[in-house]
Amino acid sequence: MSFMDVEDDDCSVFDGYDSLEDDGSDSNRNLTTDDSSNDLEDEELGQVQDMDTESICGAINDDESSIDGGLRIATCEMCGIVGARETFYSKTKRFCSVSCSRSYSSNSKKASILARLQGKPPTKKAKVLNKASWSSKLGAFLQQQSSGKGTDVAQSNNSAVNQGFEWGKYIDEHKCQAAPVSCFKHVPLFDQWEDVLEGMKVEVLNLDCNLPNKVYWIAQVIKLAGYKALLRYEGFENNPKRDFWYNLGTADIHPIGWCATFGKPLVPPQTVRNKTTDWRAYLLKRLIGSKTLPVDFHYKMVESMKYPFRPGMRVEVVDKTQISRTRTAVVDTVIGGRLRLLYEDCEDDDFWCHMWSPLIHSVGWSKRVGHKVKHPGVTRAGINSYPTFRKIFCYALPHLFKKVRAVYANDDWFEEGMKLEAIDPLNLSTICVASVRKVLLDGYLMIGIDGCEAADGTDWFCYHASSCCIFPVGFCKKNDIELTTPRGWEKCFDWDTYLRDTGSKAAPASLFIRDIPYHGFEPGMKLEAVDLMEPRLICVATVTRIVNRLLRIHFDGWSDEYDQWVDCESSDLYPVGWCELTGYQLQMPVDPALEKPATKSTEAPKTKRKPYGKKKRKPIQKVAKRGTKSKPGTLAKEELPEDEIIAVQVKEETVDSSTPLDPSNLLIPVENIKQEPVD
Repeated sequence: MSFMDVEDDDCSVFDGYDSLEDDGSDSNRNLTTDDSSNDLEDEELGQVQDMDTESICGAINDDESSIDGGLRIATCEMCGIVGARETFYSKTKRFCSVSCSRSYSSNSKKASILARLQGKPPTKKAKVLNKASWSSKLGAFLQQQSSGKGTDVAQSNNSAVNQGFEWGKYIDEHKCQAAPVSCFKHVPLFDQWEDVLEGMKVEVLNLDCNLPNKVYWIAQVIKLAGYKALLRYEGFENNPKRDFWYNLGTADIHPIGWCATFGKPLVPPQTVRNKTTDWRAYLLKRLIGSKTLPVDFHYKMVESMKYPFRPGMRVEVVDKTQISRTRTAVVDTVIGGRLRLLYEDCEDDDFWCHMWSPLIHSVGWSKRVGHKVKHPGVTRAGINSYPTFRKIFCYALPHLFKKVRAVYANDDWFEEGMKLEAIDPLNLSTICVASVRKVLLDGYLMIGIDGCEAADGTDWFCYHASSCCIFPVGFCKKNDIELTTPRGWEKCFDWDTYLRDTGSKAAPASLFIRDIPYHGFEPGMKLEAVDLMEPRLICVATVTRIVNRLLRIHFDGWSDEYDQWVDCESSDLYPVGWCELTGYQLQMPVDPALEKPATKSTEAPKTKRKPYGKKKRKPIQKVAKRGTKSKPGTLAKEELPEDEIIAVQVKEETVDSSTPLDPSNLLIPVENIKQEPVD
């Protein structure tokens, strides 16, 4: 949206400090009147929507369809959830629960969205649509996880919530660039972000004033970093001293003209209030030809943050204690598309992943494709009456999950024993020599790492044939990536020699995914990434290398051995500011001063890293990768940190041995003292 012509009436809302100070009572009265009139408008909208209930009901019921020829689905008219029609409430099956049915009669969805766009606080009728509990709920949960279960001090002390991590300050200090929002297909407004440009004008909350009321002023976007924008108030021109970072997804940033539409005052900052006596002419000159946010920017933001998963839905997810099988779990929390899943057969055992993750499936998927599944012997007590699941307790429908690419098995399809290269899910910084151990249905494969496999196959892992985590033989050599060879292979590794000695053959290169999309990532870009060894954590990270569609992610402040290879379209990557937007907790970079480099002679042998959800060790400790050697039954020498070495003062005394000792002065009798043999 650009401004080529600006009428005088458009600037009639620009007020200065004098008008607000002189007519403070009038302005307060006007604001109160506006709020009350807006509340009346909300009630009228609610009444209109209630009158149109029958027509809306008919339109939604027309959208019902059947799945697999028998299961009919319906859409809740209140929360929008899609589920099996038989599990819905009431005879008409219009609502998914009793709470939605009651809320619909007393709450207007259109009025709630309109009030949110106007920047007004939600009314009592809109409590059911208030999402403010996301941040507090997740923060309380992560606080409990870090303190109650003995998580190491480094994680709890380095949380962004506790320490107040500031992306803007971090970017300014390191002179770095952030990945644009358009690089992430699973985040809100990724497809609309091309309309957000540097140099555009917005109306933002005025932080440089001492007025009791909330006022706004026009600012220019100087720099973009994900959802964060560096803003400069109009009037400062080329003076960067008052620049500030702001999240564009918040409710205090609006397109030009929003204040005039809703009667909000535009007041210049206190620092430059005396720069000109005619702010109207000044702004007219500055706004002509400029661009601003789309009018429906915040409406689309709200709509894009609605997710189909709800607490109480049952799914199948990988077993973090044994990755070769799946387990049944229940959705407990949904935050920004990320799910906290509770395993049904174990108390206090959970797993975090995105709803588009390849690790999560609908119930019955394992049986359909031939994957191993752990059937819960005893379901955790009281899960049906769990407070979070009172609203819904049903199976998640298959269409809610991300669909994999369709593949067709032909004569050259994968076979058991074929060799390939694959990312080790237990050590995501390495690409290893691997083998196809089992061919499942629907294009799924069970993969094992050569030289590190358990005899019973409990460390096999499942990849789809279209996965970007498996590669043809020679991929690492072609792209100058270190290939992790099988344990015990002492020769200089060569694929031809290895295939000949093992009597195996390589998987055809035509079976692997070869398309490389334009993803927009560049080395050095900052982002927020999930630590897949501790998937509930999202950390500050950097893209260090790009190989085709493969990204190497480095966690700032941590050693390179914690790096991860991920696909450019992975749902475990997020733009800068995503955690702030959704209320998720962001982990701060570790202070490099805390790390003590160990010498070669005193470095402890490494142990195998644990899969999915095990606690990460402190930075000064080394967590081992799969395939390292160590002698069983031996303890490694460790060098104590300097802060654990205590200085002790020793007092020296000399005793004349020629002087006989008085036995009465001894604390222990002489006969009880052990005598050393004399040669």
